[in-house]
Amino acid sequence: MKVAPSILSADFANLQRDVERVEQAGADWIHIDAMDGHFVPNLTLGANIVSALKKVTTLPLDCHLMIANPEQYISDFAKAGADVITVHYEASQHLHRVIQQIKDCKVKAGVAVNPATPVCVIEPILQDVDLVLVMSVNPGFGGQSFIDSTLSKMKQLDELRKKHGYHYVIQVDGGINNQTAKSCQDVGVDIVVAGSYIYQSKEIPQAIASLKG
Repeated sequence: MKVAPSILSADFANLQRDVERVEQAGADWIHIDAMDGHFVPNLTLGANIVSALKKVTTLPLDCHLMIANPEQYISDFAKAGADVITVHYEASQHLHRVIQQIKDCKVKAGVAVNPATPVCVIEPILQDVDLVLVMSVNPGFGGQSFIDSTLSKMKQLDELRKKHGYHYVIQVDGGINNQTAKSCQDVGVDIVVAGSYIYQSKEIPQAIASLKG
């Protein structure tokens, strides 16, 4: 199991320090949540943060665009140094086109689904994506509780991957701790995103290790 700490829970006044802390503690990716105040009720990080972090970490930068009309921003995030760009099914009117736009930028492409969105609606795109992100909370804020019913979607995605030989990795974001991470791993999840569980821990290396199982 890989671990992608979410810098949404980091100390923004000491962002370089907090990214370096998780890198040294064994993190695999850095998860960057971009929110526009429209698609989700919060306003957070932009491509300028990606550009800044690219200079201070060697870890892959995993950019989760919780924004309306993501096609308008993909080029900016790609140029800033994103290694993965994930867009929401719910925010993309022309999902195939957006996924291809990401790939044309030579960046890995992901699709995310909210807790109430069924897997069936993204089945036509699964052969084209590198990552599927299952939101296990409603997006917008950190520190929410894991929604148990999302586990069935993770299992379904793992079964579809095995059945058709798809190459995507399965990622989960929201309410992740050592217990929920184990439940996710048991149904085929490859990467967990965790914010408050890691950054509010007194011992970050142990927190990350506990998620890896």
